[in-house]
Amino acid sequence: MSHRHGKVRARIEERPTRADLTWREVIALFEGMGAHVTEGSGSRVRVVLNGRAAVFHRPHPGKELTKSSVDSVRRFLTEAGVS
Repeated sequence: MSHRHGKVRARIEERPTRADLTWREVIALFEGMGAHVTEGSGSRVRVVLNGRAAVFHRPHPGKELTKSSVDSVRRFLTEAGVS
């Protein structure tokens, strides 16, 4: 995981939850951690990391994740065993 990915990971963990994370940053983080990312139908994106799978919805029309989406990403990373 690069230094940039570490900064994104730290921003995901911040409380109160941030609303300025971009989808591209989060996908780059997943891929940097070795996750398998596949596009589904519509705005669905399936992510498999350390044997855990999750489906996220790409934000639109904007590029930033909502606070609830950031919470979902945080939960997924915790369940996948990322510390």
